[in-house]
Amino acid sequence: MSTAPLLFALEGSRELGTRIATELGTELAPHEERDFEDGEHKIRPLTSVRGRDVYALHPLAGSQTQSPNDRLIRLLVFLGALRDAGASRVTAIAPYLAYARKDARTKPRDPVTLRYVAALFEAVRVDCVVVLDVHNLAAFQNAFRCRTEHLEARPLVVDWVRSRLGADAVTVVSPDVGGVKRAERLRQSLERGLGRSVGMAFLEKYRSAGVVSGETLVGNVAGGAALIVDDLISSGTTIARAARACSSAGANRVIAVASHGLFVGDANRVLGEAPLESVVVTDSVSPFRVQPGPLRDRLVVLETGPLLAEVIRRLHHEESLTALFET
Repeated sequence: MSTAPLLFALEGSRELGTRIATELGTELAPHEERDFEDGEHKIRPLTSVRGRDVYALHPLAGSQTQSPNDRLIRLLVFLGALRDAGASRVTAIAPYLAYARKDARTKPRDPVTLRYVAALFEAVRVDCVVVLDVHNLAAFQNAFRCRTEHLEARPLVVDWVRSRLGADAVTVVSPDVGGVKRAERLRQSLERGLGRSVGMAFLEKYRSAGVVSGETLVGNVAGGAALIVDDLISSGTTIARAARACSSAGANRVIAVASHGLFVGDANRVLGEAPLESVVVTDSVSPFRVQPGPLRDRLVVLETGPLLAEVIRRLHHEESLTALFET
């Protein structure tokens, strides 16, 4: 497309949006958001979008002031308004996608919430939905009928590990069997990035009525750095359990890596008490619910602004995204 893309960032996403706009050499497009007395909401662009390639940024994790439901409905209303205002192409950038974890029925009459959310995006006629490291990639791709682009924080993690772990032996650890494929992709990328062998391990994990159990570690982490990798950190119990297992198995350094840091519930205490050297996340859901203390002291935040800006640039010019993740 000949004209420059328009980038909007909704309330609560402007800090990340400003960083992306700076990388693109532009400014955020203006918009209006209003709350009514009864809790309803109005949102509209304040500049013409007719015939333009438009991008709307809004991670859908809850914050101190907005629930995931609030953020989802605001984004959907704005996307619909952009389409009705004549935008030639509308792309939603939701680095964290709400309800992506509920992608299958695990109990009778369970909702398949990811599929319902996908239908909402399609109902407002969005052209493309861009996300970062969803919980289950296959389920995400099958839920949507519109175009989707799945981004990975893996190159950012590889760069950070390469700069921090030096010559240490490294083992990538999945905190459960379900995350082994994700951990294996990172392990392969780290081998290429570090130029040496990287080990692999995983833990057993059982969840019943919200209670997580299982402590058996399969693989060798002794004498080196254990890199626990997951798509997100919520209450922190899964990561803390894996950290204790790695420490007990002889790991010299234990580091947690996740794309999304939700840090809900008692996460500050749970992760603050865990034997973790660092907790590495991206800025996909910032500002974080992290209080002063051990967790904040250990928190490392990887910036996604340059990555998201490059994705927007390539989408606008109809270029491939594949090369961005060939690490």
